[in-house]
Amino acid sequence: MTTFIPQEIIRKKRDGHTLTQDEIAFFVQSIVDGKFTDSQVSSMAMAIFFQGLTQEESSLLTQNMCQSGHVMSWPELDKPTVDKHSTGGVGDKVSFILGPLLAACDVYVPMLAGRGLGHTGGTVDKLEAIPGYNVSPGLDKFRQVVSQVGCAIIGQTADIAPADKRFYAIRDITATVESIHLITASILSKKLAEGIDALVMDVKFGNGAFASTFEQAQQLARSLQNVGQGAGLKIKALLTDMNQVLGSTIGNALEIEESVNFLKGVNQDPRLYEVTFRLCEEALILTGVCQSHNQARLKLEKALRSGKAVEIFEKMLVALGGPHDFVENMTKYLPQAKLIHPVYPQKSGYLTAVNAREMGLALIKLGGGRQKVSDKINLAVGFSDFVNIGEFVDHSKPIAIIHADSEKELQNATESILQYCDINDNKMKNDISEDVHDFS
Repeated sequence: MTTFIPQEIIRKKRDGHTLTQDEIAFFVQSIVDGKFTDSQVSSMAMAIFFQGLTQEESSLLTQNMCQSGHVMSWPELDKPTVDKHSTGGVGDKVSFILGPLLAACDVYVPMLAGRGLGHTGGTVDKLEAIPGYNVSPGLDKFRQVVSQVGCAIIGQTADIAPADKRFYAIRDITATVESIHLITASILSKKLAEGIDALVMDVKFGNGAFASTFEQAQQLARSLQNVGQGAGLKIKALLTDMNQVLGSTIGNALEIEESVNFLKGVNQDPRLYEVTFRLCEEALILTGVCQSHNQARLKLEKALRSGKAVEIFEKMLVALGGPHDFVENMTKYLPQAKLIHPVYPQKSGYLTAVNAREMGLALIKLGGGRQKVSDKINLAVGFSDFVNIGEFVDHSKPIAIIHADSEKELQNATESILQYCDINDNKMKNDISEDVHDFS
């Protein structure tokens, strides 16, 4: 490989020029071997953030990041492999429901997930709320669990797209998360390395998403589909609304509890249900297991009602080191916050708007997310019983319940909810059918 000077590559992209295939390959390899320092990687991320990439550059960055480590294949499996990825949201616990549900419907789901990024929570962080659950079991164990159980959700391993792992962590703390090109490369480098047959994308839009507008979400979906299809991947994107919390909880242990209850048929939030099922339907159609949305929905509903999906979740959990009785005894195992306190509105009325991004930041201030890479997360804190837009709240019906470990954190979180949740006399329409949009 040709040797380049890191600062010259940074300068070239900073000034808006197109990088060559060799320059991109050198940059990616230098992320892995350390020839680019943390400050140089962050500078490159900032240059890309402001100058962007051409589609060819984006494809090259994705392919090089994918090939920076091991690329998996699944010749031993007798059914299709499919995965799902979300571009990040607040209260997004879809993966914990979708993975077992799809595995109960005749596909395999090898899912490599990430940690918290910016104001959004991380799937891997949430799984660590389960005592004993090994989010880094190695690829041999990952392969074994997928083959035997049908589904495995783990963190990105050192073997899979190692360039992305370092790049991802630096982007998280340098305000360079919201780049369509970097999001595309980060997501698809890992998914292509999984060796899957198909991928469904949950591209979120709204005040709690990285794409704040519907148009930005369309651009990201288009980038993902173009790069993914160019690499030979069957890929389908849905655009989903993130202008409020997804489900009723925000926070690591709290979201695990809500997800397991959902799989058990308890407290199934309607918006969470619709987003999850629409993504699952697309996965079953994309892999050829089902021919229509109606056929797929019937198959999914049967898998959920029968208890097969929650059974697969439990098998996955146990296979990766979790407690055998976790599903039935979650409160015994999940960490609990010291203080649990409801937040009532200052006046009665209907919830008409939520700044979901600020709710994600409020979780970070509670200690439930990271402000820097080395931060240790408090897995117990967060918000539960968060009402949906259109619901009535008053002195007896709280907007949400805060789970905190100190009075100061409790007070700050209370102020955030009261400031960023709008209560009005007139009920606002909250049509679930408008929360999910097809992208072709």
